[in-house]
Amino acid sequence: MSRALRRHPVVTKASKRAAPIRAPRPPKGGAPTRTRRGWRAFLPRWVEDIISELRKVTWPTRNETVNLTILVVVVSFAIGGLLGLIDIFFNWFMTNTILR
Repeated sequence: MSRALRRHPVVTKASKRAAPIRAPRPPKGGAPTRTRRGWRAFLPRWVEDIISELRKVTWPTRNETVNLTILVVVVSFAIGGLLGLIDIFFNWFMTNTILR
């Protein structure tokens, strides 16, 4: 919750009018400088952001990965077989009806 919302007075039934929300003041002395150490000192900021976001990801376990991979392969074969059957049917239809 931002400071501006915490400072905002709650509207009561009696007043029906609240004070306007003001933007929070910037900290004195400008933005704090951040020092990076080690190998991260040579990385651009966007690479460091990518690394921090990847650490927040909930990665699947090995068992989940194997199960989902098997599922994708089975569904791919099923759709491939269905499209193959449709192709065979249309080929038969064309040779026996239209091209006769």
